[in-house]
Amino acid sequence: MRILLLGGTGEARELAHALAGERGLEIVSSLAGRVADPVHPGGTVRVGGFGGVEGLRNWLAGNRIDLLVDATHPFAATMTEHAAWASAALRLPMVRVNRPGWTAEPGDRWIRVPDLATAARTSAELGDRILLTIGRQGVGAFAECPRPWYLVRAIDPPESALPPHHEILLARGPFTVAAESALLARHRIEVLVTKDSGGDATAAKLVAARDAGLPVVMVDRPPAPPGLVEVATVAAARAWVTEYAAAHRIGPDDWEK
Repeated sequence: MRILLLGGTGEARELAHALAGERGLEIVSSLAGRVADPVHPGGTVRVGGFGGVEGLRNWLAGNRIDLLVDATHPFAATMTEHAAWASAALRLPMVRVNRPGWTAEPGDRWIRVPDLATAARTSAELGDRILLTIGRQGVGAFAECPRPWYLVRAIDPPESALPPHHEILLARGPFTVAAESALLARHRIEVLVTKDSGGDATAAKLVAARDAGLPVVMVDRPPAPPGLVEVATVAAARAWVTEYAAAHRIGPDDWEK
């Protein structure tokens, strides 16, 4: 059974390694190629886009994929939508690995917003020194904010327009609470802006912001396409895939074009 694993996350890498040991499964991991030096999961890896939803559909059919696993970032909404459409068009089973989002705890000062444009307006009203931890692709939403100073942390340099007053900090998690607290203090940060990505790798900033009494502008996740089968953990994804494979052994003569 050939499986396309849409990756780029820690869960995707862990799942690729876990499934590589399963008899009868051939895993192809796909990375978008947006990060200059990605962490590869091992095994068969393809890098780059598919050319839109039709390109993905044609690739799945042309490469005789039997099962599609979407383990992309929770904010990779376009890729998830394309995967859902392509899998439905081919009547291809698909499962989405969607790690749980973060939950506010006592002492947190979170302001939830629906998108980056709202995050830009809201954060500018809360303070003048703002830490952005939203990835490089969303920084352009803050380009028209003339007053605040922004510390923009990302793995790779942003390519979009930047706010007038900013500093770029290139760094890759995981981060510790002590390091995040020191970062906030050193740059005199007044507001943290982040996406509700979930997971442990970058959660330390939320603890550091809580300890410092700082407001956090939290961007909510985009809605998932309707009807998706979703699991929350790598273990659940592995179980789903192996159970499906056991129940639907597919040979070359069974592929339905």
